[in-house]
Amino acid sequence: MYYHFYVRNGIVYIPTMGKMDQGFYRDVEPVAVVSASNTEAMRQALAAVIARGNPIVPMLRRREWSAPVVLKYAGVRSWSAFEQGMSLWGLDDKNGKFALIGKRKQSNGATVDDPERTFTFSPGSTTEDVIEKIIVILQEAARKV
Repeated sequence: MYYHFYVRNGIVYIPTMGKMDQGFYRDVEPVAVVSASNTEAMRQALAAVIARGNPIVPMLRRREWSAPVVLKYAGVRSWSAFEQGMSLWGLDDKNGKFALIGKRKQSNGATVDDPERTFTFSPGSTTEDVIEKIIVILQEAARKV
């Protein structure tokens, strides 16, 4: 399983990650939008997206791509506008082994994993443990952005 979390202007955007048949993921509805300062709302939104998992979605051809789903929730028209002041995080769940991975943008525009902002959970961590740590990290990211 894989999930994305965006932090921008004190708001956390938690889209459902649809899995395409080639093993790639893309943001799809529903999207939870919560204030980073609202711990309980974040807890509920994270639990819901993890419980939902990664529904299968069709692979899109380049001409079928639409604007990223989070843009309408952020009230911006373009990805470049959304990226301004945005912090991106991924949660990787490989058979119950979780890692929260901070992302950074390279000079060529590609987004890559940032090993300095990666937190690997100890084996046996529960989903609740993972959610609590994600909340702490995303709230800290919101204060820094």
